[in-house]
Amino acid sequence: MARELCKDIRDTIVDLHKAGMGFRTIGKQLGEKATTVGAIIRKWKFKMTVNLPQSGAPCKISPRGASMIMRKVRDQPRTTRQDLVNDLKRAGTTVSKKTISNTLRRHGLKSCSAHKVPLLKPAPVQARLKFANDHQRRNGRRSCGLMRQKCSFLV
Repeated sequence: MARELCKDIRDTIVDLHKAGMGFRTIGKQLGEKATTVGAIIRKWKFKMTVNLPQSGAPCKISPRGASMIMRKVRDQPRTTRQDLVNDLKRAGTTVSKKTISNTLRRHGLKSCSAHKVPLLKPAPVQARLKFANDHQRRNGRRSCGLMRQKCSFLV
């Protein structure tokens, strides 16, 4: 971000320009770039030399918060926007889900709603594996699901 010149320096630049000095000469005398001097003179010709505030609202999510969001989404792709909102709230920033979506989109990701049926949690997966392993081995034989009697073979 460029630094802003104080009003005294701006007025001095305008006065030296009125006296007939060029942009480079004024810049060398005051230690500023010629393009900076030219920008101030162009503003002065429109009857103002002060900088106006930038348009739009400032970002609510800091670059550090955005990188935290991107890291979490990269590590856990099924993270919901509400989870990200809660994480930022714990970090001290209150934002909406729409802000999270905009941040993800700005960094090249699309946010979408999760499926209605969630993926299995680790506990049911382990229970299914245990069931399959228990019923798969019987008397040193391995069976193929429902067709147990027809296609069993020795291990």
